[in-house]
Amino acid sequence: MTSYKEMSREELVKESESLKKAYDEYKALGLKLDMSRGKPSPEQLDLSMGMLDSLKSTDSMILENGMDARNYGQLEGIPEARRLFAELMGINEDEVFICGNSSLNMMYDTVARAMVFGFPGGEKPWGQQKKLKFLCPVPGYDRHFGICEVFGIQMINVPMNADGPDMTLVESWVNNDDTVKGIWCVPQYANPDGTTYSDEVVRRFAKLKPAAGDFRIFWDNAYCVHHLTDDHPHLLNLMDECKKEGSEDMVIMFCSTSKISFSGAGVAAIGCSKRNMDHLKAKVAMQTISFDKLNQLRHVRFFKNKAGIEAHMLKHRALLKPRFDAVEEAFHQGLDGTEVARWTEPKGGYFISVDVMDGCAARVVALCKEAGVTLTEAGSSFPYHKDPRDRNIRIAPSYPSIDDLKKAASVFTLCCKLAAAEKLLAE
Repeated sequence: MTSYKEMSREELVKESESLKKAYDEYKALGLKLDMSRGKPSPEQLDLSMGMLDSLKSTDSMILENGMDARNYGQLEGIPEARRLFAELMGINEDEVFICGNSSLNMMYDTVARAMVFGFPGGEKPWGQQKKLKFLCPVPGYDRHFGICEVFGIQMINVPMNADGPDMTLVESWVNNDDTVKGIWCVPQYANPDGTTYSDEVVRRFAKLKPAAGDFRIFWDNAYCVHHLTDDHPHLLNLMDECKKEGSEDMVIMFCSTSKISFSGAGVAAIGCSKRNMDHLKAKVAMQTISFDKLNQLRHVRFFKNKAGIEAHMLKHRALLKPRFDAVEEAFHQGLDGTEVARWTEPKGGYFISVDVMDGCAARVVALCKEAGVTLTEAGSSFPYHKDPRDRNIRIAPSYPSIDDLKKAASVFTLCCKLAAAEKLLAE
């Protein structure tokens, strides 16, 4: 296709008229398609239904340490689950704390506890300090940013490079400003662009010298086993690297089975140093006696170990990869050569990140909505929902059927071109 930027005005007018005609035809179909959230499809959820039959008798409720999973106790989680998540996260069992069903819930609670009680190494709780800042790699996960908004924490944009966040900028902020209390990280298949942090980036994180003693890296490894290809990238273990530097108190890891088993009924875990673990247990002990041990046990009995989870994720991949392929094929078919958009082709995770022409993202989302295709709102991948270039859109291919994805992606490519033509004609 011809680059829109190279078209004459007359050619753009003709192209715009053709696009509007095609757009009106799509509108007439009355489509109701949704690519807004990274939800597993019903077929993916069905993969874990056997888990519900894993506890069938009284004997099956007894843990390896003799405790009855139906009763009180095991604040840190059952030993079997701690061992499973230790394998998954690449840390020691005593560095794992098992919580409820949601890692997002844990991240929120971790910030809330810091506001009320602070962190080891800090002089006073975050809530008693005048200024609080978080570094936010962008584009990034909207719900991370939402947590900061709830607690009134100022967010600082940090651009994402091909190998992870701009670490020179991260080092400048963290090492020199004691009001910087944390940074959000999705280190493997980052949401939404699919980046996996390079070894160098991970090592530079471990070598940070924070001006604030209560600075923490919120390491949200949500997609650690969510590979779409055989040649998937390897993520260096941050905890190992921090231990080499004596900086293990700086990292708080998060992980869950939300997109492995059941999104609303998985198991989530925190990984942290002994000092952080002691602090965490002391505060949570008055909040609950224990989390859902039966759910923890169901997961362990069903998956058994990391190898079991990896085998299970191949089944997820068989359902997800064709969906990603369908969207990417439609993008190539509709957008190659036009120079109105570029997109990622990730090797894992749940999203495709699209950058449309500057100043066009909000318009593309609005056009899609009018044509019956729901997308994540423009700006959602940035703090305060403000994309300074109004260009990034997150695509979630996981939930719709492949036929619906093809239709939605075709509508999307059409809207990208229509918005670009409108912008160029207005200049």
